[in-house]
Amino acid sequence: MPIFAPQTLHMDLLLVACGTFMAGFAVFHLLFWKIFRWKEDLSKLHFANRAITQILNLRLIWFFLLIAFCCFCYPAELRSTGLGKALLAGVSLFWLGRTVEQFIFLKHNHPFVWVLTLLFIAGTLLFAAPLLEKPE
Repeated sequence: MPIFAPQTLHMDLLLVACGTFMAGFAVFHLLFWKIFRWKEDLSKLHFANRAITQILNLRLIWFFLLIAFCCFCYPAELRSTGLGKALLAGVSLFWLGRTVEQFIFLKHNHPFVWVLTLLFIAGTLLFAAPLLEKPE
């Protein structure tokens, strides 16, 4: 087996991009309290809805960081095992579902909404791409 395998290096770099994408969304979600003025706006909600919103956001941050960690630390396993491929497919479907939900729940013609939609599509494609790797 060669020391330098361009196909493997390419896929590992793609998985670093996947991890970076997820880490970026973790940071974005950490900023939700400030960006969306949650201290003020969520105070208007019933205490349960306020708590659920914040808990769900924190769990999303955890999920994003977990997937980023896997992409950074286990690229070979993600590329070559059934479990790794299932995880990549699941995350790709996560972003595809998020794209569809964008059109259902956030029907607002604003540039920021369109940027997010494009990012969700990018996430779908980014996590699907390693699944197209040809076996050696």
